[in-house]
Amino acid sequence: MTNLYAKDRMILSVILFVVVLICNASTSSSASDAITIKPRHLSLLKSALQRPSGEQSELWRPMTDQGWSPCLDLGNSPSLPEKTEGYIQVFLDGGLNQQRMGICDAVAVAKILNATLVIPYLEVNPVWQDSSSFVDIFDVDHFINTLKDDIRIVRELPEELSWSTREYYGTAIRETRVKTAPVHASAKWYRENVSPVLQSFGIAAISPFSHRLSFDHLPAEIQRLRCKVNFQALRFVPHITSLGDALVSRLRNPLWRSSKDRKNVDHLGDITNSHSRQEPGKFAVLHLRFDKDMAAHSACDFGGGKAEKLALAKYRQMIWQGRVLNSQFTDEELRSQGRCPLTPEEMGLLLAAFGFDNNTRLYLASHKVYGGEARISALRQVFPRMEDKRSLASSAERARIKGKASLLAALDYYVSMHSDIFISASPGNMHNALVGHRTFENLKTIRPNMALIGQLFLNKSITWVDFQQALGEGHVNRQGQIRLRKPKQSIYTYPAPDCMCHV
Repeated sequence: MTNLYAKDRMILSVILFVVVLICNASTSSSASDAITIKPRHLSLLKSALQRPSGEQSELWRPMTDQGWSPCLDLGNSPSLPEKTEGYIQVFLDGGLNQQRMGICDAVAVAKILNATLVIPYLEVNPVWQDSSSFVDIFDVDHFINTLKDDIRIVRELPEELSWSTREYYGTAIRETRVKTAPVHASAKWYRENVSPVLQSFGIAAISPFSHRLSFDHLPAEIQRLRCKVNFQALRFVPHITSLGDALVSRLRNPLWRSSKDRKNVDHLGDITNSHSRQEPGKFAVLHLRFDKDMAAHSACDFGGGKAEKLALAKYRQMIWQGRVLNSQFTDEELRSQGRCPLTPEEMGLLLAAFGFDNNTRLYLASHKVYGGEARISALRQVFPRMEDKRSLASSAERARIKGKASLLAALDYYVSMHSDIFISASPGNMHNALVGHRTFENLKTIRPNMALIGQLFLNKSITWVDFQQALGEGHVNRQGQIRLRKPKQSIYTYPAPDCMCHV
């Protein structure tokens, strides 16, 4: 019989090899591409740079009580059955936040099936090549203890089932593997298709598993359990939270920029301690996802001239063989529909128009920005006090997370959750996860109206005053106000009303 799973792995290996080749090629040819990045909105940029200091008083005002509060009490839930039906294993691909949602769904499925959950296996990301495991990212003791009254969780399988490994399922078709779970499967599907496997073998390994549980037609206790996992049980490991706390403290320290010794963060103890004698400052987080993948897949024009258009078109052809839906539209059509990710320059103009002045402490949460520092320069001009992981932490402090995309993302997530304001440049897993988590905690979160912004930037004759006014009016109700989840929408992005009570 044909080994389909082995074929899947072989195809993935080929794709990974091609990606590595492309990355190497793009690195070696970057100089020859001669991409020149110039401001695309020069008139607006000049106005932003000349804007007066002094921010609007209401800009930093916390969210008022909206009449909704976290509601995860499962009531008089029955105690755990003395015996479970077997063990559930899941193998999760994607980045940190996609895996985070998969972990929550795995707990829910284990509850539905009265099964014991094995700590989820995180696949190596084929793009970032990060092999971080669950225990490298999340506090596993806290995870197990928080959920001890809801489901049984084990770190690893008992000896008699230790053969059930990632490698085992990569060598042949196995009866204990469930690979047919449809996207957004119902609880009924799991009972009909996975329970028999548990009853026959005592174990079921589900792969793929990302997005494999419905957001609708589930019992209230299951929905609240998913939120309990996401918002309470998934806590990052101590070295991430301690470094995150240090970064937050430095961002709130008004004397941080006045230090003469920015090259050695480790020797700034006195300055950090002096923060306790002053009123804590406020800071905003800008999540900027503008990597080459996103830029190429969007098929938008980002102002890098013919060289950039050619480079992105070539990349599209090599990765997706040119099969990119957006390619059939013009740049103007894409922008008017809000389908183009915002550039660092555009995000700088957006924030300035909202009322953030050049003294704003801004934390840049991002991995790799396509175009590097040249692409970020306009944003840095508008916000000279912008910081990131490298500027806030020493190389020694960053040693444990260097080159590990999941840990870097975890640090950004932690800092974002502790900021006064959060804004993202484009929708995506990080954006969705933080919008949901900050909604749950009633924290101010600006959600850009992408279609409106795209149309405003297409108007090359718009004045700064009109730009400001249009943005303000278009975002009055997009700053953290509760939005009730609609059918098929993610409970992790819209936790109300499933996981929040109206009081």
